[in-house]
Amino acid sequence: MAFDIEMIQAVYQRMHSRIEEARKAIGKPLTLTEKILYSHLYNTGLKVAYKRGESYVDFAPDRVAMQDATAQMALLQFMQAGKQSTAVPSTVHCDHLILAEKGAKEDLDSAQNKNKEVYDFLSSVSNKYGIGFWKPGAGIIHQVVLENYAFPGGMMIGTDSHTPNAGGLGMIAIGVGGADAVDVMAGMPWELKFPKLIGVKLTGKLNGWVSAKDVILKVAGILTVKGGTGCIVEYFGEGADALSATGKGTICNMGAEIGATTSIFAYDEKMRDYLVSTDRQDVAELAEKYKSNLRPDDEVYQSPEKYYDQVIEINLTELEPHINGPYTPDLAWPISKFAEAVKENNYPQKLEVGLIGSCTNSSYEDLTRAASIAQQAIDKNLKVKAEFTITPGSETVRYTAERDGILDTFEKMGGVVLANACGPCIGQWARHTNDPEKANSIITSFNRNFAKRNDGNPATRAFVASPEIVTAMAIAGDLTFNPLKDKLTNENGEEVQLEEPKGLQEPPKGYDVEDRGYQEPAKDGSGVEVKVDPNSDRLQLLEPFSAWGGTDLIGLKLLLKAFGKCTTDHISMAGPWLKYRGHLDNISNNCFIGAINAYNKETNTIKNQLTGEYGEVPATARAYKAAGLGSVVFGDENYGEGSSREHAAMEPRFLEVRAVIVKSFARIHETNLKKQGILALTFADKSDYEKVLEDDTIDVIGLTSFSPGKPLKIRLNHADGTSYEFEVNHTYNEAQIEWFKAGSALNMIKTKAGI
Repeated sequence: MAFDIEMIQAVYQRMHSRIEEARKAIGKPLTLTEKILYSHLYNTGLKVAYKRGESYVDFAPDRVAMQDATAQMALLQFMQAGKQSTAVPSTVHCDHLILAEKGAKEDLDSAQNKNKEVYDFLSSVSNKYGIGFWKPGAGIIHQVVLENYAFPGGMMIGTDSHTPNAGGLGMIAIGVGGADAVDVMAGMPWELKFPKLIGVKLTGKLNGWVSAKDVILKVAGILTVKGGTGCIVEYFGEGADALSATGKGTICNMGAEIGATTSIFAYDEKMRDYLVSTDRQDVAELAEKYKSNLRPDDEVYQSPEKYYDQVIEINLTELEPHINGPYTPDLAWPISKFAEAVKENNYPQKLEVGLIGSCTNSSYEDLTRAASIAQQAIDKNLKVKAEFTITPGSETVRYTAERDGILDTFEKMGGVVLANACGPCIGQWARHTNDPEKANSIITSFNRNFAKRNDGNPATRAFVASPEIVTAMAIAGDLTFNPLKDKLTNENGEEVQLEEPKGLQEPPKGYDVEDRGYQEPAKDGSGVEVKVDPNSDRLQLLEPFSAWGGTDLIGLKLLLKAFGKCTTDHISMAGPWLKYRGHLDNISNNCFIGAINAYNKETNTIKNQLTGEYGEVPATARAYKAAGLGSVVFGDENYGEGSSREHAAMEPRFLEVRAVIVKSFARIHETNLKKQGILALTFADKSDYEKVLEDDTIDVIGLTSFSPGKPLKIRLNHADGTSYEFEVNHTYNEAQIEWFKAGSALNMIKTKAGI
């Protein structure tokens, strides 16, 4: 039986009447996205349709999922909300803090020792508040959610940007910051601007070397890293129905790389099969019963251009394998053109490491397709030229793959099986190298490939492809190798060619596992004590941020003018910094250390206006804070792209950054800034970015009449005594303005709770 089956039954039972209510209000047939969103409104009684891309809407998600790195701050905030238990089913998954170094067992043992304090905190706080706890080694959050919690037609939020993975089972699953999770766990409405809809019609059928991963690599190339911002991507067509549920999950997972709010597929036979194979026959039966509510109306399929804001069509029969990168996941190369791109751009041709797995590609199907290539290396007497690592997505997948001999195949090929965790995908990788700064190339089946993300080396060119392409490339050890047509020389001096991969969508003998690694919470957590050592350097109880003082913000110092791409990795790096995710003061020492200063094009070197000297960003911010001064950060396009980590908003807030002014925001980060009480503003005229000088003092004007749709003004006070004023826009509604005035959204929750 599935977890929380009573909740799932209740969702389905009320869904039809709410869809009919929405159909009457909208006055036309509905897409799947609209059916799910309108059936999850916090308030019923809908009279008129919401405007896509304009209306702020309150939703009531069915559940919350948190990974260990973000759960710490989310639950530290929830502890202040005054609730005895979470209002919706919630889970914590320990997948981010395990360093990949030697192999699965050694790395897991090391992590449990090094992170004991954090794991004990998460275990106890989960036990107290009725939260399911998945122990270290249980698996990566998104694969575990897909196997155990995702269900067609449901709605979930998760404190990780790749939460949309659950769209592979027809669920609206959206990545958020921890403050959003606190809202839902506290029983409050969760606010989202009603998204626009992008329809992707898939025709034809995948064949040969092409996999589901290549669909999203192609889409990323079409839409770019911000083309999906403010949108939900809905896939449909006979090509969509033919994809496995885990393949659909791969596509939805990596939809985060185009900035999409989430991505989704309609319920079909592949989803039913996956539900049954993962011991959720009860959910499959419910989904079959309510199937008409779990797919778009027929009219949508017939004339998609009438119902989506944008329609993209991809013929899977004609699709090539893709390799995307480096440095950005939307630089898409069909494999037929990749070798030429390597040579023209002087990418290091020698491939040093191939890595498969991660939350994006660690299903049983992924492993079997990659293993079919690995077996050929063994059979054809090919020596693998690059290092090769494998990360199973969950203990269920790992145990089943071991039982079926798949892991043994990888090990015979020369691969190293890592723990069921994020590992190298998020920078938790003790890479084996004699020169950690040399220019080199790696290829992964992960989702992101920003500079320094995997190994901390800005000279590492990381490319993204399917697990089977990664495996073939690792065998060759050469970025210009095309497994579709090129031959390799084996140890006998013979030329051999790799055959196309073959895989299994489900294990023939079914999934199996001895210990899933799940801890059920106490039925009554009132007697459970959550301890946080006041001398800990890993955990720190939160102090409320100060409320707005009621006046314009005058005399703010320029902290940083960021140049070019400034992702959440640049603002708050992961890797070794993950250990401080529960200690706001300590982790603030990584604030903006990866961002490029527009004035000297260097990282972590900015001018301190109090001393005239150059120093590190966090130290300079602390100097301003100690002097009672706030500061401002300016940025470029799609600022805050990447992870959902709210630390990228909480750290600047802790260091008294009062406003972030950019050309455009990534969705999650803009919301996170608002939630933490930082002004998230955009240039009305983007050329005003150029007017900001290194010694400027900044005033934010118009806050005493701060209201929705009304621009604010920025005054730059230059060092020569002159000044320059310009308008900035914002997307605040009335409730969000109250967050700013209260100092944070959490302060508002506490006020309403009478704390």
